[in-house]
Amino acid sequence: MVDLRLHVVATVLGMALAAAAGKQFEFQEATVDALHQGFKNGSLTSTALVRFYLDQIARLNPLLHAVIEVNPDALAQAARADAERSASRGRCAVGLHGIPVLLKDNIATRDRLNTTAGSLALLGSVVRRDAGVVTRLRRAGAVILGKANPSEWSNFRPVDNGWSARGGQTRNPYVLSATPCGSSAGPGVAAAANMAAVTLGSETDGSILCPSSLNSVVGIKPSVGLTSRSGVIPITPLQDTIGPMCRTVSDAVYVLDVIVGYDELDAEATGAASQYIPHEGYTQFLSIHGLKGKRIGVLDVFFQGYDDIQLAVYEKHLDTMRQQGAVVVKDLDIATNFTDLDDQETLLMNSEFKLSINAYLSDLLYSPVRSLAQVIAFNEAHPVEERLKDFGQPDLIAAEKTNGIGTRERAAIQRLKEISTNGLEKLMKEHQLDAIVAPNSDASSVLAVGGYPGIAVPAGYDGQGVPFAICFGGLKGYEPRLIEIAYAFEQATKVRRPPSFKR
Repeated sequence: MVDLRLHVVATVLGMALAAAAGKQFEFQEATVDALHQGFKNGSLTSTALVRFYLDQIARLNPLLHAVIEVNPDALAQAARADAERSASRGRCAVGLHGIPVLLKDNIATRDRLNTTAGSLALLGSVVRRDAGVVTRLRRAGAVILGKANPSEWSNFRPVDNGWSARGGQTRNPYVLSATPCGSSAGPGVAAAANMAAVTLGSETDGSILCPSSLNSVVGIKPSVGLTSRSGVIPITPLQDTIGPMCRTVSDAVYVLDVIVGYDELDAEATGAASQYIPHEGYTQFLSIHGLKGKRIGVLDVFFQGYDDIQLAVYEKHLDTMRQQGAVVVKDLDIATNFTDLDDQETLLMNSEFKLSINAYLSDLLYSPVRSLAQVIAFNEAHPVEERLKDFGQPDLIAAEKTNGIGTRERAAIQRLKEISTNGLEKLMKEHQLDAIVAPNSDASSVLAVGGYPGIAVPAGYDGQGVPFAICFGGLKGYEPRLIEIAYAFEQATKVRRPPSFKR
């Protein structure tokens, strides 16, 4: 009954809003292309679109807890976009102009929205400026719809996936009892449940790829530095990256085109990665023939532990890739020993987190807490609200005990470089691969420590109806070929379906 009621309510609302716009517009599952077509033919306005998403949030958020707060200025921004479109006679109806965007609640906005990483400790804090990616979104004319619920402190506290003290427990819209996964759970669920046109998440290790996989949306984890991290509550600058989570590959690529580029406030990383940005942007790689001639590697280690039904689905998808002209190279193995990857990553992450979070907190115009030590003390002073008994804060405490980048940390940096150079990089070059393929976010750690990109695309649904995905990963700057592969795969399979809200 829940499924039917939600569907009926959304359908009736969509018809009402479309009628108000003068022509009928189908809001559910609408892509960015469809939205712009609606703007152009008069069946849609940004104001009507924002009202639809605000209503979706009001109706669904008590069930899903995907959104922490909505922007009180969203309708004003939408009205401005409508006026700009009218004044330009529709010429500005491109890209993300007039399109509502939900941001993970670690991406700073200099407005009336909070930026807290889901923690009560940062409620009321005031940032100095918009995050670098938000500056680009505003410049493109996007509407900032609100903030989506993360796993608190992007899972640097070992909380349940998708839980934060501010937002509660995010729930998977396909099977409510299933995990929404990852610290970008809110953006993933919101995109899946049509609570926003597009969303932005962040990833350190799996935080975009995992919730995208388990909520049947497309997630792009860009090469580190391709998108600015300035103004984003950090974990480690060696791995943090900001990327889109949308219902289609093309929508995600539209967002990527807007948010990539150099930022003087993240100069080292964005300066180095700027060399990878193609002159004509990324949309040129949205080709249905994108699999033709691509060499795609299958690493056995990532396909272990899955049941026969799911493995059969993956095998079928590999066959589809072959039919679309790809060369699938099976039975590959990463030659280097990466059994210590997690230990080295954790060791380095603890030190990097303390340095990075202290720098972020000290730069705020106002904040109830100014250091990691004060965050820990705040949690201890608010044990009920922060569920200290349930989750504790061992990672925060371990990070506080570190003393910068010393001998052990420098050795960890070197070891992770070796794992990447002698592992994935060597494998891909030896076999001349354009991408590797893995289930869900199983390759996330290998991609994370090298700063490599990945794209998760819906691949199927298990016996209970929980989504699963296929992930294409590559080396730094491989976004063009990954987009070609992901888009062609999506168009050949068309797996995604709307949420079922099963209990």
